[in-house]
Amino acid sequence: MKTIQMTIDEPLLADIDHLIAELQTTRSAFIRAALQAALRQHQIRRLEQQHAAGYTKHPIQPGEFDTWQDEQVWGAE
Repeated sequence: MKTIQMTIDEPLLADIDHLIAELQTTRSAFIRAALQAALRQHQIRRLEQQHAAGYTKHPIQPGEFDTWQDEQVWGAE
């Protein structure tokens, strides 16, 4: 692990300190988890943008997925 120094505004720090007391964790552990979650969210957004761009570049064609229609089980109506 590497130690870093950061600046954070006091109201946010107070909110974090309140929450870490509830969670019985440390500032460092909480901030690590928050940063990991932010990285995962960024990756998901990036993949969603790639997915959307792919469908923009190559839109679904009429009938493209019709062959699977009979394979779907929708249950009792």
